[in-house]
Amino acid sequence: MLTTASSADAYPDKLRRVRFKDPETGKRYTFLTNDFTLPALTVAKLYKSRWEAEIFFRWIKQRLRIKRFYGTSPNAVKTQIWVAISVYVLVAMVRKRLQLEREPYTLLQILSVCLFEKMPLEQALARSAYTPEDVQIPNQLQLFTL
Repeated sequence: MLTTASSADAYPDKLRRVRFKDPETGKRYTFLTNDFTLPALTVAKLYKSRWEAEIFFRWIKQRLRIKRFYGTSPNAVKTQIWVAISVYVLVAMVRKRLQLEREPYTLLQILSVCLFEKMPLEQALARSAYTPEDVQIPNQLQLFTL
């Protein structure tokens, strides 16, 4: 049972504590569950699988930039994820083949702007020699001229 007043009010039922030592890393983990029928090792494996799913979805949000799903059916979600993964892999292949140092997300932004332009891919993705620091504005006051 949870002992503090706020946690006991939030969850008044009994819980089971499962302790697990990972043989690969030597780390010790403690899990709370309301399932009293599963073996402790099964509970630990379920939590590990859940954590791997969380890591996968974090990767999807960070790398594939999927903010929301356009459809709600399982097929629509799977299709959107597969399309995003395919685009990510294609950009990674282009990045490697052209030996570009830019991040894949930057390359995707460049490609989205140049989508309907007739220009070679190498030219669109080549690093421009122009940078804003190169420009000196004569009537601009300098903030840090020490």
